[in-house]
Amino acid sequence: MEAVAIVDSGGANIASLRYAFERLGVAARLTFDPLEVRDAARVILPGVGAAGDAMRRLAALGLAEILPTLTQPVLGICLGMQLLYEASAEDDTICLGLVPGRVERLVPALGRPVPHMGWNRLRLGRSSELTAGIPDGEHVYFVHGFAAAPGSTALATCEYGIEFAAVIQHGNFYGTQFHPERSGSAGRRLLANFLALPAWS
Repeated sequence: MEAVAIVDSGGANIASLRYAFERLGVAARLTFDPLEVRDAARVILPGVGAAGDAMRRLAALGLAEILPTLTQPVLGICLGMQLLYEASAEDDTICLGLVPGRVERLVPALGRPVPHMGWNRLRLGRSSELTAGIPDGEHVYFVHGFAAAPGSTALATCEYGIEFAAVIQHGNFYGTQFHPERSGSAGRRLLANFLALPAWS
C-alpha cells in the first residue's frame, strides 16, 4: 500500500484514526513535515478544536501553503473538512480556500444542543467512489458545533435543525463532517474507499 500521511494538526482523534487505518492493513504516518505531506500518496487532515487555532498551527508549520498545492487525494475529517472551505464563522477564520463556501455555527434549540454529538443518519446524494457501498440512512458519529451548507460539493448530507454537508468532494479534496474512525462499518468502508481512490493528475 502506498504511503498515507496524517497531518499532525494536534487533534485528539489521531490515535483512533491511526488505529482505524491499521485495521485496514495500512500504517499511516503521522507528520507535520510539509515535504512528507507533499510526497504522500494519500493525505488525511484531521482536526478537533477551534478553526483559528488550527489554521495558525498549519501556517506556522508551512502546511497552509503546501496543502492547496496537493494533487493526490486529500481527506479532511471534522474540523479538517471545515478547514478546506474558504472561511469559518468560528473565530472569523480565513481557511484554506479549497472548497467554495463558509462554515457557520449550528444554532441550539430545545432538545437539540450544540455541539451536535452522537449518531445521526446520512442522506446520500450523487454517487461517488468515496461513499460506494454505504447504504442511504446509515448512522455515523458526529461531534461538531459548526457546519457548512450542502452546496454543489456535497456527496451526502445530514439534518440537525438544518441540513448540512456531511460528505463533500471538490476535485481531489474530500471531507467528512463525521468521524469515520468512530463510525463502525460505514466509517471503515469510507476509509477503505478513500484508500482505493485513483490518483489525480
